[in-house]
Order: sequence, then structure tokens, then C-alpha cells
Amino acid sequence: MYPRANTLGIIINNNKILLEEQEGKHSKGTGTYYRPIGGTIELGEKSSETIIREYSEEIAVGIEIKRYIACLENIFRIDENIGHEITQVYLVEFIDQTLYQKESFKVVEGSKTTFTKWISLEEISDGKKILYPNGLIELLQKNI
Repeated sequence: MYPRANTLGIIINNNKILLEEQEGKHSKGTGTYYRPIGGTIELGEKSSETIIREYSEEIAVGIEIKRYIACLENIFRIDENIGHEITQVYLVEFIDQTLYQKESFKVVEGSKTTFTKWISLEEISDGKKILYPNGLIELLQKNI
């Protein structure tokens, strides 16, 4: 198995971050966890193109990149399996400003459906909500 190159787009509004809520096993146990919208970079695709595509595919919205934030390298274990992600992180914004009024978005990935939620940065920073990838909380505290 090789590291997976992916990208995440961070949208902030009124001190809240838009995150996909997921359930299942993760590196800190089992249960609810959160992750920004994003996905795997395809061969021949730039990470900036990937994040725009992922927002379009997953929640059917257009975004613009405000700026590149950083690259995170996340090595983790779930049960006996090791995961390794190299993640390009961008600060993005909705093209349609009225979308900031929506409470949630339906996320469709193949046969799996989840939802996004606006989660306060405070809940993420104080550990009340589990955020992935590892290191993203610290990155946001330094760069947002």
C-alpha cells in the first residue's frame, strides 16, 4: 500500500467550519467524527482542480479557492491497518453567497450518503468533536 494524495477544502463562516459528519471506526475509536469536504487527487489532476471537482461532485456546489494553506501528512492506524495520507489543504469559499445560509448539505459518494454541518471552531479546538485528518486543528489555529 502507498500513501494516498488527497485534498481538503476549508469553508469558514461566522466562526464555524463546514464539515462532513461520519460514523464508524476511526483512529481514536468508533463513533462520530468530522472531516472537511475533499477527496483523492486523480493522476494528471492538480490538487486545486481536485478540490473544485470534489465540492461539485459531493455537495453539488461551486467554490473558489481563496488561498493554499499547507500540506498535512497523516499516518494513522485503524485496527491492524495503517493509513497514510498526504493532504493539500485549501481555504475555499462558495461562489453563491446564499449557500452560507444553508444549515447542511447532502454528501453523496457512490452509494454512501452523509451530511455536512456547520461546527463551531471552538467545539473542534476543545476536542468536543473529533476532526480528521490529524494535525488539522493545529493547522487551522495557526492559519485561519
